[in-house]
Parts: sequence; C-alpha cells; structure tokens
Amino acid sequence: MLLNNELESKSLVESTSEEIVRIIIDNEYKAGQKLPNEYELSKQLGVSRNTIREAIRALVSRNVVEIRRGAGTFVSQRLGIADDPLGLTFLKDKDKVFLDLIQVRFMLEPPIAALAAQNATEADIEKLGQLCDEVEQLLLVGADPVQKDIEFHTQIAKCSQNMVVPNLIPIINAAITVFTNIKENRVVSQTIGHHREIFEAIRDHQPNDAQDAMLLHLSYNRNKLRKSIKSKVDLASRGGLTPVEG
Repeated sequence: MLLNNELESKSLVESTSEEIVRIIIDNEYKAGQKLPNEYELSKQLGVSRNTIREAIRALVSRNVVEIRRGAGTFVSQRLGIADDPLGLTFLKDKDKVFLDLIQVRFMLEPPIAALAAQNATEADIEKLGQLCDEVEQLLLVGADPVQKDIEFHTQIAKCSQNMVVPNLIPIINAAITVFTNIKENRVVSQTIGHHREIFEAIRDHQPNDAQDAMLLHLSYNRNKLRKSIKSKVDLASRGGLTPVEG
C-alpha cells in the first residue's frame, strides 16, 4: 500500500513538473525571469504546495529553474541543459579530451561565425559587441573571463539564427574553462584582438572574414594548449612523476 502511494506521489510530482514546464513555454518565460510563487502555482495547477515544492526541486535538478533564496524561483540560465551531457567527467585522459573538444569546436564554430555574419540582426550585434567589451574589460583587470567568454561564443551562435547551436556551444566550450585555467594561456592581447576581429566581421556582415577570424582564434588556443600539455609532461618526466590529469 505504501509503495502504491509513493508511486502515485511520484507520478503527481512528475506531471506537475511537466505542467510547470508547459507554463514556462506557453508564457514565453525567458532565462532569469521569475515564475509565479508557490501559492499561485498551487492554485493554478490544483495541487498541494508540497507537490509544487517537490516539482520545483525536480526542475532544479534538471537545470530548468533555479531558486534564489529570499527572491523566488526563476527560469535557469541553463534552460534544461545537463551539467555534463557528454559524460566528460568519466573520460580518464583529460588532456586528450581538452584537445578533442577544441577539434569539435573547429568543426562547429567557424561555419557558425559565417552564418552569424549573414543572419545577425542589429539587436544581436549590439549584444555581441557588449559581451566583447565585457570580456576585454575582465581580461585587462586580470579578472576571470570564463563565463563571459562562453556567453560571447554562445551569442555568436544565437546570431546565426539557428535554434539548436546556442545549446551546443556552452557544452562544447567547456574546453574554454580548462583553457583559461592554465596560467600561461592567459594571453590578454591575443584574445582581445581575436574577439574584436570576430565581432567586427559579424557586425559588418562579412561571412568569410568571420569564419577566418574564428579559425585563427581556435588555432591559437589549440597551439597554446598543446604547448601547455607538453610542458606538463616534460616537467613530470624530469621529476620522475606521473603527469597529473585534468
């Protein structure tokens, strides 16, 4: 009897979760937008507030919503994207993973940049320019640029007007996080110059220039990462140590 009750409760929580997702879609809630409070959702969906709480917790675990203490429940910036959808956590050879991720970026991002140059609206370009400036400012003061860097590349994908690629880029650009965490790879002038060239090509609607600028940017990043990995291996070899992964 208890098992049946648990199954019924689980089913109700799951269906309530899907109803909340439907509310988000039907009302065109954007990332960062606040949802109705617990009482309002309970009344709207005809379920208890406890069921709403359980459903919200389930959606938090799926990166659909996030809870801000004292403020309420908001649509997540991740928009349902899993934390590790590619299963990279369980791949042992991290150095090869990093290089393979950049290889995947070579397959995707240059043609995406070309599409962005073709299809970007004025609003898209304005947002891209803002992110370009923000990454530059962070680099110049020595602050961590990782999140804004990923946002910059994601905005390029949005400029392409392809509905799928903006969800792919943050996943693939997990490589950026690794790359920028290596001190010797924090080359401020090169990153600023490359980002500016990509932005200006998209702004001026020059697809070939945008593609070439992205290829140059990725090539430089790949070469620096290769050198960093080689230095780590050489250092471990001289010290008789096993190279540290990750």
